[in-house]
Amino acid sequence: MPWGYTVPAVAAVLAVVAAEVFLLRTGLFRRTTYWVTMVIVVAFQIPVDGWLTKLSAPIVRYSPGGITGWRFPWDIPVEDFLFGYALVTAVLLLWERGKSRKDSA
Repeated sequence: MPWGYTVPAVAAVLAVVAAEVFLLRTGLFRRTTYWVTMVIVVAFQIPVDGWLTKLSAPIVRYSPGGITGWRFPWDIPVEDFLFGYALVTAVLLLWERGKSRKDSA
């Protein structure tokens, strides 16, 4: 299926952002600590993901028809960054939502 990994990656980002903006409203995106956290996540993701997906000796392979083919840096498919962002952000949003419910109980 063409774009079989790209479409879900983009959809995951859109779903997480929409959940924050329209449903959860935790204010997470306005916090400097959130953006610092994301920088830290990417700083660790790049060497690990780069090692796993390097084209010279990949451990993880993607169907060429399932991704855009855009890779940066060290051969990392851009879709990996999208999924990473969505997953980490979703966990943090749910954590924040859980905290606010506990505080109000």
